[in-house]
Amino acid sequence: MNVQLFNHTNDAVCDCCVIHKKLVNQVRKLMPAENSLLELADLFKVFGESTRIRIISALLHAKLCVCDIAALLGMTKSAISHQLRALRQTKLVKHRKAGKIVYYSLDDEHVSAIFKLGLAHVNERK
Repeated sequence: MNVQLFNHTNDAVCDCCVIHKKLVNQVRKLMPAENSLLELADLFKVFGESTRIRIISALLHAKLCVCDIAALLGMTKSAISHQLRALRQTKLVKHRKAGKIVYYSLDDEHVSAIFKLGLAHVNERK
């Protein structure tokens, strides 16, 4: 029996040694500054933690306090506060104090758009 194995890792490898200099230079000019790309990478790292994603998902629908989020996700207030700190540092959520209660919400529509686009991309594969 003759079995031919197909290596999926090599099917997208370019075998040529030609650099299209004009095209490379055009794209280089269009790319964001390296510093901006590093900040974007850091932003996406924050999205890489499932609890933070769940918090963002909840905050899409309402402004919530730590107690509400903890009850909703079945976690401790301490664990939620820890994740909210990371979300605040990257300006994904903001807070507003009302007496003794601190309410959290998404920082702006960009956060909602990033989340919704990511979710749409994941769901289109199903």
